[in-house]
Amino acid sequence: MKSNASLIYNFFLVVGDFLALVAAFVGAYILRVSLDARPIAAQVSAHTYLNVFIVLLPFWLIIFALLGLYNTNIHENRFSELGRLFIGTFIGLMFVVFWNYLSPKPIFPAKLVPIYGFILAFILLVLFRSLARVMRNVLFSFGVGLTRVLIIGNTNLSKELVDSLIDSRHSGYRVLGVVGDSSKFTKKYPDLPVFNSFDDALSELKKEQIHSIVQTELYADEEKNRAILEYAQTHHIGYRFTPGNTELFVGNLEVELFRSSVPVITVHQTSLFGWGRIVKRLFDIFIATSLLILLSPLFLIIAACEKLSDGGTVFFRQKRLTRFNHVFKVFKFRTLVTKYNGLSPEDGFAKMGRPELAIEFRENGDFLPNDPRFSKLGRFLRKTSLDELPQLLNVIKGDLSLVGPRALVPQELELYQKRHSILSVKSGITGLAQVSGRKSISFDERRKLDVYYVQNWSFWMDLVILMKTLRVIVTGQGAE
Repeated sequence: MKSNASLIYNFFLVVGDFLALVAAFVGAYILRVSLDARPIAAQVSAHTYLNVFIVLLPFWLIIFALLGLYNTNIHENRFSELGRLFIGTFIGLMFVVFWNYLSPKPIFPAKLVPIYGFILAFILLVLFRSLARVMRNVLFSFGVGLTRVLIIGNTNLSKELVDSLIDSRHSGYRVLGVVGDSSKFTKKYPDLPVFNSFDDALSELKKEQIHSIVQTELYADEEKNRAILEYAQTHHIGYRFTPGNTELFVGNLEVELFRSSVPVITVHQTSLFGWGRIVKRLFDIFIATSLLILLSPLFLIIAACEKLSDGGTVFFRQKRLTRFNHVFKVFKFRTLVTKYNGLSPEDGFAKMGRPELAIEFRENGDFLPNDPRFSKLGRFLRKTSLDELPQLLNVIKGDLSLVGPRALVPQELELYQKRHSILSVKSGITGLAQVSGRKSISFDERRKLDVYYVQNWSFWMDLVILMKTLRVIVTGQGAE
């Protein structure tokens, strides 16, 4: 009883992408041939031009499919979808240009047609997919196209799943119920059905079509586990199992035969190794060096302002931790008033006669609104993230990467139990935690995001984080 909603939505995307590409290249033809008075390079009739494109566009859609643009997991990852749309549109255009080169007769009447087509195609594809997403959410709000899911497991992960799926409009799921302890769920969700056993759930949900089962723990009784899996397979219901120790199954996995006979799963601490480390390092050096040269006038202006403001030092240097517990000194523009510079928060607040602020600072996740230790220039530098620029020197030295877990002082990282996972890669100037809320999320949440990044690294993720960092800097979101 699998739901066909995703299949229908993907079919709708294929048709919409096809129409968007046709509209884009028809528009490109009109812009250059019909509306532009300049002479054209070749006489290609509109009928011939359109027929050729309709024949070639299925290959373009195959390129989109190979890039994962019709996979279910791409629908909610907007940045990834935009990036893949851009790459897919460019590759598709190159395919058509190559076909034009091989064809005995030209496809394009002028050189500007493919350029116009590329720009219009990307814009129309983004607009169409944005509209499709809005329409799908509207249908979800009316209960149309929802995937009905039953969650099995008396674990905290079951609670997290309910929290993430309960809002049907955004999740696309309808939680039919949970097999577990009712005391864990009914307080927060009094209307959520909670069943004592899988058999009870099936008995109560006879009239409901179950599309998917998610099991978050294995029972000690293997017969119970087998019964759940067999029921799902017999009734063609989607089945997912999430292990209690989720950290074992994230990051880079290898399945191999151990001693040529026993299948085993090898779990790497991070997916950043081999060629990935080489590419990341080369990218870091190129970008950091380019930015240092480009922003050197800004460096001089900020340094002069630091000196003119209170005559203190320009840079703030502090011991931080990076990959393999390596201790290094991070460079930042000084943001504290000179007399508090270099002091711990406790010592700084004690020096100003406000030791109670140190307690508030720590309880608030190492953050204090309108922190009196900061200078006016320092507040501006922190709000605009300009205080981070000298860390480009650390990137070139090899202490930091552009993207990675936040470089913390040893005392801070000692507070986190999974610090060894974080320290399996180089720390970064920016990272997943910074673009996910910065100071608006707790210390533990930021460190969990750091661990997720370490275990699921990809070069594409780095690019997405850098793009989101630019957005955070421009908007100032979470920078206080």
